[in-house]
Amino acid sequence: MTMRNRFDKELELLNTELIEMGLLIENAIEKAVEALIKKDENLAKEAIIFDEIIDEKEKDIERQCLKLLLQQQPVATDLRLISTALKMITDMERIGDHAADISEITLRFIDKEYIKKLEHVHQMAKATIKMVKDSIDAFVARDLVLAYAVEDYDDVVDDLFNTVKNELIDLIREDVNNGEQAIDFLMIAKYFERIGDHAVNIAEWVAFSITGKHKNERK
Repeated sequence: MTMRNRFDKELELLNTELIEMGLLIENAIEKAVEALIKKDENLAKEAIIFDEIIDEKEKDIERQCLKLLLQQQPVATDLRLISTALKMITDMERIGDHAADISEITLRFIDKEYIKKLEHVHQMAKATIKMVKDSIDAFVARDLVLAYAVEDYDDVVDDLFNTVKNELIDLIREDVNNGEQAIDFLMIAKYFERIGDHAVNIAEWVAFSITGKHKNERK
C-alpha cells in the first residue's frame, strides 16, 4: 500500500468518525426533546450521559486529525478537510452540551405542571434537529446546496425563538408566579437557538471544505 493510499484510508476513517459523532448529537437532542415533552427523568439523564460520550468522541477525532497533520504530507484539499473536521467537532461538542443543559432544566420540571403548552418550543426543537441532521448530511454527501439551505433555515429558528420569548413575557405579565418557570423555558429556547447557530457553523465549514471559501469570501 502506497503512502497516499494509506492516507486516503485514514481520511475515510475520519469521515466515518465524524458521521458517528453527528449521529450521537442527533440522538442527544432527540432524547432531550422527548424528555422535556414527557417530563421523563430517565431520558433526561440519558441525554446528560450522552454529552460525556460526545466529549470523548471529540477528543478521539481531534487526536486523529493531529496525527494526520503530523505524520502525513497532506495536500491543500486534504488540509481543508482536516481543518473542517476540527472546526466541526467543536460545534458538535457544543450541541451536545446544550442538549445536556436542556435536560438539566427538564429535571426541575418532573413534578410540576407546565405553565404553557410546548407547541412553539417543540417546533423549535424539530427545526434545530432538522438543521443538525441536514448539516451532517451535507458533509456526508458533499452537498453545497444543502449546506446553504441550513444557513437560510436559521431564520425559522430565530422567528420561533422570538415567538416563545413574547409568549413567556405575556405569561409573566399575567401572573408573576409564572416567572421562575418562564425563565427556565426561555433558557431552553435559547439553548435551541444556539444549537441552530452551531448547525449553521457546521454547514459553513462544510461549504468551505467544498469551495475553499469562507462565507464572507463568497461574494
